[in-house]
Amino acid sequence: MADPFKLLVLPGDGIGPEVVAAALRVFEKLCRLEQIETEIRHDLLHGAAWEKYGSFCRDETVASARQSDALLIGAVGGAQWDNLPPDGATPAERDGLLRMREELQTYACLRPSRAYKPLLTRTPFKPEVVAGADILVLRELCGGLPYGTPRGIDKLDDGSFQAYDANFYSSEEIRRCAVVGFEVAASRRGKLTSIDKSNVMESGILWRRIVSETGVDYPAIELEHLYADNALYQMMQRPTDFDVVLADNIFGDLASDLVASYAGSLGMLPSASLCGLNSGKPAIYEPVHGTAPDIAGQGIANPIGTILSVAMMFDYSMQRKDLACRIENAVEQCLLVGVMSADLGGSASTDQVCEQILSALN
Repeated sequence: MADPFKLLVLPGDGIGPEVVAAALRVFEKLCRLEQIETEIRHDLLHGAAWEKYGSFCRDETVASARQSDALLIGAVGGAQWDNLPPDGATPAERDGLLRMREELQTYACLRPSRAYKPLLTRTPFKPEVVAGADILVLRELCGGLPYGTPRGIDKLDDGSFQAYDANFYSSEEIRRCAVVGFEVAASRRGKLTSIDKSNVMESGILWRRIVSETGVDYPAIELEHLYADNALYQMMQRPTDFDVVLADNIFGDLASDLVASYAGSLGMLPSASLCGLNSGKPAIYEPVHGTAPDIAGQGIANPIGTILSVAMMFDYSMQRKDLACRIENAVEQCLLVGVMSADLGGSASTDQVCEQILSALN
């Protein structure tokens, strides 16, 4: 008998607990239907953890994560925790999710977005421009500006201030992420667009060089390089021309929010953060959206991004693409019958969206 699939659930802050609860219902139902044995543990991260333990990410939580096959995490953060701990703390000490990503080295963050036919009128595009768009942004997640040192804000002799951040990347950090990009492109439509600022940044020069060198091993993949600013413009002008977009930590963050516009809402986007493909190491699954404190506790948050993150979990951590497709199809059915949350122009509650998707799984 196979070992149970070990899942660590970290609900997060704001609307995180609401959408994670919905996604967990989908996960548990599909596992029951398919007779997949699971072991589910629960813990806290970031703001919720700070309130209970005085730490954004406890050592005990990291240890539990290392013993898991996957983590399901809700959005984290809130204004009340923005200035904790005090100045001088590292980014990982100030953000529980950043620490978890760093500890698990989930460097390859896959963020897919597509244009859904029932939601074409919810996008800022003419339907004929965005129809058919299907893109995956691969964001390098464990290097670059969020982790680089030195960093700080210094007071100068004249009383003014100077701020600085370091955008460090090693050739190996770039290469390992590029390998994932080429392999994912090979499983899709065979095109990889790498974005950088090699015209003004030394890290961009190295990024372009290493991606090009890696591409030699993937002759069947069409590789193009674009400056990041131009890439974002082109992704707005001709969204259907892109397949996989490879970017560093900051540019990938920007690009993935941009492509959410194809789907009609940031609430639609899932993500999978992996330590390489088929590594067997713990992976993180979470929606791309934030904590939305203005609607937290009202039961109206869109759970689809988190539910689709569970679909990615079945695909990448459980090697059950068939079950991932079942969830994706259930989401499409939910949209086709018009059961939509407020961000999509509907009036359905979080629970109503979840119930419709659960029903469609049958």
